[in-house]
Amino acid sequence: MANSSIGVAVIGAGMAGKAHAAAYRNAPALYETILPPVRLVSIADAYEPAGEAAAKRFGYSRHDTSWQAIAGADDIDVVSVVVANHLHREIVEGLLTAGKHVLCEKPLSDTLEDARAMADAANRSSTIARIGLTFRRSPGIAYIRQLIESGQLGKVLHVSIRYWTDYAADPQSAISWRFKGPSGSGALADVGSHASYLAEFLAGNTTEVNGGRFSTVISQRPRPLGAVSGHGHAAVSDDYDTVENDDYATFSMGFDSGAAGTIEVSRVAAGHANDLQIEVFAERGAAKFNQTRPAEIELFLTEGDQAQQGYRRIPLGHPHPYVAGGMPIDVAGVGFGQNEGFLFQARAFLEEVAGLADSISLPRNAGFGEGVHNMELLAAVAESERLGGTAIKIEN
Repeated sequence: MANSSIGVAVIGAGMAGKAHAAAYRNAPALYETILPPVRLVSIADAYEPAGEAAAKRFGYSRHDTSWQAIAGADDIDVVSVVVANHLHREIVEGLLTAGKHVLCEKPLSDTLEDARAMADAANRSSTIARIGLTFRRSPGIAYIRQLIESGQLGKVLHVSIRYWTDYAADPQSAISWRFKGPSGSGALADVGSHASYLAEFLAGNTTEVNGGRFSTVISQRPRPLGAVSGHGHAAVSDDYDTVENDDYATFSMGFDSGAAGTIEVSRVAAGHANDLQIEVFAERGAAKFNQTRPAEIELFLTEGDQAQQGYRRIPLGHPHPYVAGGMPIDVAGVGFGQNEGFLFQARAFLEEVAGLADSISLPRNAGFGEGVHNMELLAAVAESERLGGTAIKIEN
């Protein structure tokens, strides 16, 4: 495909779907390497007004109301799948059979059985299938990983990751697919999937999880009067439905290296709209990342005069991952955040589809096998919780 154009579509016009749509629009303008022409073809959503509005907003040629229309379109090569988790398998398998390159939002699916079947389909396919693990594209998190891999921080001793959100803190938030499913398919799957893959991104492979604990603090929610998109609110009725999964989850991790870690996630943490915090403690120092201040990290190195040691703020700019050439103004002190993660992710996917060499490309997106592993880890957490916090081994 190196010499032809790339036709792009997005299935799902909700919150994350719009992030994918905007990312494909802007990805060709990043960096000095040149992509083939990218054609913004269609945004599909079963709720037609949402698909139509997103297509107009982000400059796509048309909108569709079914994934089958995308699969059958000759002018589409690349598709992002950004819909409810339980819909992923049917859509992804259909797209791969139709010869499309697929970028699927995390988690890979709502069940391990479906996730493994999707990975098998990806292995059989002649096209590229990847999963979006967007926070790996955060310059601050990627830089902390560099500090670990270079040895500057030394061996990781333990990590602490907290991802608190409040999109469900209001008891009058409408019931939706996010509140349905087995134990562990709530906050753990939604934001805990981010936290768990980031723990392994920084500390290495997990060997076990333990101390799983879930809580559902709002057991009933009102039914919506219309469509519910993303984490958004909607007009609700006086009819209530049961919340089936977890509002809060916490667990501990053990890693191949001997390091340990703790993760705590919530969708009902009032006042914390999107609060991802990471702390890594290592032999030669420590580092902190806070999503509310994504254009910096805090770094502590145990070197030099002890009287002058302490955390220092590192503004992220040209020397750090993804920033140089990836921002219109690529100097320290110019803000950026989570939206750019989708942009770097889309650029990496388009580079791979276009056949650009690894040496001139961004790090590739994760394959479906890694998506399956992440779900296996989360399933182990759910099993630990079911057994009262028992340690569950993880096979790698």
